[in-house]
Amino acid sequence: MRLIAQLYTPPNTATAVPPGRAVVAVARWMAEPLLSFVIPVLNESAHLAVSLASLRRDFPAAEIVVVDGGSSDASVELAKPHCDHLLQTKAGRALQMNAGAGAARGRYLAFLHSDTQLTCTASQLNSALATAPLWGFFRVRLDTNDRLLRLVSWCMNQRSRITRVATGDQLLFVEAQLFRQVKGFPAIALMEDVAFSKCLRQQGAPHIIATPVITSPRRWLQHGRWSTIMTMWRLRLAYWLGVDPARLARQYYGR
Repeated sequence: MRLIAQLYTPPNTATAVPPGRAVVAVARWMAEPLLSFVIPVLNESAHLAVSLASLRRDFPAAEIVVVDGGSSDASVELAKPHCDHLLQTKAGRALQMNAGAGAARGRYLAFLHSDTQLTCTASQLNSALATAPLWGFFRVRLDTNDRLLRLVSWCMNQRSRITRVATGDQLLFVEAQLFRQVKGFPAIALMEDVAFSKCLRQQGAPHIIATPVITSPRRWLQHGRWSTIMTMWRLRLAYWLGVDPARLARQYYGR
């Protein structure tokens, strides 16, 4: 792991950063944040800058940690102006998120996919965290009016509510102390979010935030709605039956 950027250090006189903004940035760096967003990235230049800028605008007091998994596009350069830490690791969400968590300073860690957006306000999220939940996740809505995919969203929310197991698209959050206690995400190539949720639910019930996060339906649209639905269920069944996650990852990602 290599630390690429640690932003918001005091600017020199040659920079064009407004003094007021610099003071706010330095104050944020010195204070221990309540919340750190950890964002794994791999070739996300198409939307990354807009997503990070929106996150910074809506959650100005939160720490943003971006972990690049070896992007071949402009993801690294696009992320730099919008995050507090920028790390580079090998590709793999579990590896990337664990690395980001190691650099984060927040009391809570929130693991956010780069194509997922929050709809709640900073005040609403802070109020939820003020109740001191051990861990939790959000309801999810796919960003589409397609009726079948709206049904998929509903099914995802019902499944996660009943099983207390969340997917990465649901913005899993966890108290940093508990994250370290359970040793983070298991080092597996796929289903790390499922395995992590199962570990956390042994520590206590999740706090489920009703205000949904909105995530991209691009996989369903690129690979076909029904085909993707069947693939997801087949992979989950195979994982439950004990198939090696590395083998499942090759099937899921096509490599």
